[in-house]
Amino acid sequence: MNAPRSTTPHTPLTLYTFAMSHYSEKIRWTLDVSKVPYREQCMSPVFHMLPALKMGRRGQTTLPVLASASESVQDSPRILDWLNQQHRIDALLPPAHAADMRAVEQRFNAIGKDVARLLYVRSFGKADAHIVKLWTDHATPAQARLIRLGYPLIRWGFCRKLKINAKAGLRAEERIEAEVRWLDERLKDGRNFLVGDRFSVADITAAALLAPIACPTEHPVYGDAHYKQAMKDATAPWRGRPTIEWVLRLYREHRGQMMGGVKL
Repeated sequence: MNAPRSTTPHTPLTLYTFAMSHYSEKIRWTLDVSKVPYREQCMSPVFHMLPALKMGRRGQTTLPVLASASESVQDSPRILDWLNQQHRIDALLPPAHAADMRAVEQRFNAIGKDVARLLYVRSFGKADAHIVKLWTDHATPAQARLIRLGYPLIRWGFCRKLKINAKAGLRAEERIEAEVRWLDERLKDGRNFLVGDRFSVADITAAALLAPIACPTEHPVYGDAHYKQAMKDATAPWRGRPTIEWVLRLYREHRGQMMGGVKL
């Protein structure tokens, strides 16, 4: 993400993200592989809400949002639909396998909030200093100061919105385990890719949504040594599983230095 791809000063697309968002990583990766020029604007929690509401026009504050000169698209499945219509990403979403690929995408999209919920349940109160760092890495000085001062209140609101509590954490772990078990089983035949014989949206989605648990070295947030240390207890149940090893291999072979875009 640090090395920009070849782009013009007026890149037509802007991807609004959280740097640590696995949904944002899914779209970022799709754009990079598809060689669609874009710039990335990383936003900070709380301060993202009004811009996301205005851009998405769907009553939601979620990221990513992909904006062109004429429109903005919110929510990763809708962004994929838009990219396929506007940029024909057939290499990642071949029509012959599109239905199967979107079914896999839906499976792993469904546990995205569970992954975030579990990690926050296990880290709030234990790794607050690192969480504050992640939340302020792309903030302005004034925003960073407000996040640090208001962190206890922001954390409280975050917990209420995402239902971050011990009981919800256990349910999240069960849901994640069910999908990891499904993927472990699917990988038993030695396949490299989840649908067909080529790298696709299905692989990107599964790998990106599980990246916060797999902690691939190639990801600038999840591969960071401080993140791995802070999350080691939360990620321990899946360490070494075939699914996690597959995610790590995909990042080595299909991500690596490809992380592009112009980050603001």
